Amino acid sequence: MHRFVSIKTTAQTKQRSIRALYCASFLCRLKGLMFHRKLTPSEGLLLVQPRESRLDASIHMLFVWFDLGIVWINDQMTIVDTCIAKAWRPAYFPKAPARYVLEICPERLKDFQVGQKVIFENA
Repeated sequence: MHRFVSIKTTAQTKQRSIRALYCASFLCRLKGLMFHRKLTPSEGLLLVQPRESRLDASIHMLFVWFDLGIVWINDQMTIVDTCIAKAWRPAYFPKAPARYVLEICPERLKDFQVGQKVIFENA
């Protein structure tokens, strides 16, 4: 059974939240969005790392057919970095340690700013 969470920043008042698959297992994190064809603006994938780290929070874009907006979030639920990850690139690392990696449509990245707090709720 899959678990989904609703994700938004505390600064979002009128923005709709993102419904993301909560991905905490090693196999789920390994597969990520490989071989998917697209995400809608309201969908995402939340990769949950076992600990806060720059290395553990790194991602690859091999076998990902489209660009992604990436939001790195630390244990204090604060956004520590964001970027546009290009399809088929080997690796992206956050500038600061992170525990959560939110993968979303690039056009939604503007809704998430470094320093903002994030809220996860069961969806």
